[in-house]
Amino acid sequence: MNQLLSRLEWRYATKKFDPARPAAQEQVDRIVEAIRLAPTSSGLQPYDLIVVSDPALRARIKPVANDQQQIVDCSHLLVFAAWDDMTPSRIDKMFDLVNTERGFVNEGWEAYRKVLLSKHAAQGRQANFEFAARQAYIGLGTGIVAAAMETVDATPMEGFDPAGVDRVLGLEAMGLRSVSMLALGHRDADGDWLVKLKKVRRSREDFVLAFG
Repeated sequence: MNQLLSRLEWRYATKKFDPARPAAQEQVDRIVEAIRLAPTSSGLQPYDLIVVSDPALRARIKPVANDQQQIVDCSHLLVFAAWDDMTPSRIDKMFDLVNTERGFVNEGWEAYRKVLLSKHAAQGRQANFEFAARQAYIGLGTGIVAAAMETVDATPMEGFDPAGVDRVLGLEAMGLRSVSMLALGHRDADGDWLVKLKKVRRSREDFVLAFG
């Protein structure tokens, strides 16, 4: 736990990456695997993770991401793209996968499938997307922590035009909508104005409310 806290103290939202120091592929693979293993409601994993390492493609994303330089200076850009709807086929696919992997069908599990199918059918497409987007943020948080453990610098990003990113990556055709991004690489310690500044967080006494 001390190592985890030390890594979290070390990390910050990197403002300038060193393009000459890419994150090692094996490190990125472990970060991606940590995100794949992240929890989601009912285990549905209602988002896809897109890994963009192609410099030309990242250059096309930059103009629809407020021209943030991290987009092109990082070595890997992770795009968290939520399902645009919680369709019956998507829900059934995940329940069927669980049954296949576990090798049996549970009556309670099948009853729960019907509950979810009914719930998501009733609440509508936009609410379903918002649900999926919230799950994607669990993956984003997991990715930030995993990157810190790998001593890979990371910048979580919301400052982009989702529709623009969707167009560049062709997400609409895949039934996906971009919700957040995570740039990975290594900091330019000489060129990043933020790197030497003290990390500031609210005190534990101010932040934690204890009941009982």
